[in-house]
Amino acid sequence: MEVILFDSVKGVGIQGDIVKVSEGYFRNFLKPKGLADVATPAVIQRYERSKKKALELAAERAAEAKELAKKLEALTIPVKAKAGDGEKLFGSVTTPEIADALKAQGYIVDKKQIEVDEPIKTLGAHKVHVRLHTEVTGTFTLMVERLG
Repeated sequence: MEVILFDSVKGVGIQGDIVKVSEGYFRNFLKPKGLADVATPAVIQRYERSKKKALELAAERAAEAKELAKKLEALTIPVKAKAGDGEKLFGSVTTPEIADALKAQGYIVDKKQIEVDEPIKTLGAHKVHVRLHTEVTGTFTLMVERLG
């Protein structure tokens, strides 16, 4: 029987392929897991429409991420931290602290999206990267200032 794959299946095919499989394999494995459906013209057309819509949505999100990345480039976000003599901090500035500082400036970013090359343990300016989309990374300057 011919089915269209909604997701890649190892040993069978990749997403969007129309492949021949046994009726039992389809009925007992592919259909219950939502991995495939019978390849009728209506199902193929519905799959193509949903795929097109998903691509448009992904392109829209990428454009929004690029726009946000441009805004972040010009930003200098201040963060206060306890520091000892000289420039050394007690501990380091963490990604949740950076996310909170961004939120205070009006930018909602998840702490998991923030990428720091090495721990921020000194006062001064540091470059911080934010993964906004799979293809888009924004960079801003984090200014660590002495608390108190």
